[in-house]
Amino acid sequence: MKDRIALRMVWRTLLHLAISIALGSISIIFLVAGGDILLRGSRLRRVVIDMFDILGRQETMYAAGIILILAFFCFFQWRSYRSLERIGHSIRYISEGHFDDVIPIVPRSHFANLAKDMNVLVERLKNSLDDERRAEQTKNELITNVSHDLRTPLTSVLGYLGLVEQDRYRDEVELRHYVQIAYEKSQRLHVLINDLFEYTRMRHDAVPLQQVQMSLKEMLGQLLVQFLPELRQAEMEGKLYGDDKEVIISGDPGKLVRVFENLLSNAIAYGKEGKRVEVRLQKMEGWALVEVTNYGETISAADLPYLFDRFYRVDKSRTEKSGGSGLGLAIAKGIVEKHGGEISVTSESSVTTFRVKLPALD
Repeated sequence: MKDRIALRMVWRTLLHLAISIALGSISIIFLVAGGDILLRGSRLRRVVIDMFDILGRQETMYAAGIILILAFFCFFQWRSYRSLERIGHSIRYISEGHFDDVIPIVPRSHFANLAKDMNVLVERLKNSLDDERRAEQTKNELITNVSHDLRTPLTSVLGYLGLVEQDRYRDEVELRHYVQIAYEKSQRLHVLINDLFEYTRMRHDAVPLQQVQMSLKEMLGQLLVQFLPELRQAEMEGKLYGDDKEVIISGDPGKLVRVFENLLSNAIAYGKEGKRVEVRLQKMEGWALVEVTNYGETISAADLPYLFDRFYRVDKSRTEKSGGSGLGLAIAKGIVEKHGGEISVTSESSVTTFRVKLPALD
């Protein structure tokens, strides 16, 4: 709905003018009717009589009436322009950087809605500046974390290749050992760079999705089969629980596989003590709900809100043994949200469950 300030000001001005004319006329009538009585014996009566003689009685009354009308009109208009002056002072004060200040709202004023809109504008500007600061901080943290994660394996690669280049090895066995270490570090660099590239594309919405109808139950079953070696090595068991009916969704198989691979990898890495990983699938109210549960160490409530942030690790250590690139869950969240879904996590009493909701097809 448009706020017709100009139209309301015109009508209010005309109203003030009409009221001023009415009050001015009433005042003149009152002065004419009671002036002789009120001014009898005073010097002001002599002055009035002299003006009547000079200007004429009727002309003097007209001049007095106009002066009174203008006085009443200026009085009424002053209130409106006073509120505008206050808004102007507040805007100048805010423009100096005092974004916590609030423009006063005068009830029944022409500019009450204007003041409200200005307060909303200032609040949005403040939020925009806060977002910009957070974005700058995020960028700096990203650069720091990327530099740290890339520097460690790169230093090892350069160190071992330097030993090979300088022939500082005893025999071929030691040479092959150095090359193997350099190769493993290079693979880790490859994973880090790919994850960073994927995360950046996800943030800039540059990842196209290939929409394909698929059976979510079949996908999860195949993934558990693929993870059998990792499960056996960790002395764990993986089970899939779900309804007998198929749960069909539309999405990008490659991207969704990456989401559940990440969740299963985390469940194996951090749930070894529980000896099992459980995957539950159900369809409810147009949604496909997948729960990946492990029974390992509980994630603290302080860490849960940040678990899907990039480079966030619960144990706060930044070594190869503590996990992957630190981008897996952030990428998983981006993929799920691009599919119109949600991802969340709960952890209590040594039970950690990741939940993925995806739109299901009828």
